[in-house]
Amino acid sequence: MLRKVEHDNMGTSDLGWLKSIFHFSFSNYYNPDNMNFGVLRVLNDDLVESNTGFDMHPHREMEIISYVVNGELTHGDNMGNENKVTRGHVQYMTAGTGIYHSEHNLGDDVLRFLQIWIVPDKKGHNPNYGDYEFDWEKRKNKWFHIVSSKNGKAPIKINQYVNFYVLELDKDNTIDFSVDKNRQAYLVQIEGTSNVNNISLGERDALEIVEEDILIKANGTSHMLVIEMKKA
Repeated sequence: MLRKVEHDNMGTSDLGWLKSIFHFSFSNYYNPDNMNFGVLRVLNDDLVESNTGFDMHPHREMEIISYVVNGELTHGDNMGNENKVTRGHVQYMTAGTGIYHSEHNLGDDVLRFLQIWIVPDKKGHNPNYGDYEFDWEKRKNKWFHIVSSKNGKAPIKINQYVNFYVLELDKDNTIDFSVDKNRQAYLVQIEGTSNVNNISLGERDALEIVEEDILIKANGTSHMLVIEMKKA
């Protein structure tokens, strides 16, 4: 099963300093028929103006991944962590029993990043933070595995049986991706456009994939993220 999700039909918010597209119910966007996709609870595509951001605030019982598309994202938390990541790099956090953190754009350019929340395998995990600066070339015309479960093989390991893959596919190139029985995946067209099993995806569109193999062809340079998980 494949279902296209057009970004024009997603929730939106414009606070001036922050412009967001909500793939699932969040903040002022509430749709009881669009609360999650399996253990994927939140996927926000955020644009943050320079010298603004999210001041210190709490989270609990969630695995949070921030994937930077453009600009600089600076993290701080009550455990003493502070770091900055840029394009293609990732910050991740186990909120667990409770954590306070902040996220700011201290750079000169608009920050665009994907804020992703995954429901953990159980409650009560100890809070944790980390970040990775990945070589961009590792995702050129091939899937780069960046997030997995604790028993998985990706550099970033979280408390849920999910896998994150990123890709930058050159124009007219093709690549496949298999979603096995009892598994599902959520694909985000971060930048560029593509055709997936003859479904056209524009920038910021998404595709729900359930137990199906896909073939992707890039119309131009195509930057994508896939989150693969257990079928709900």
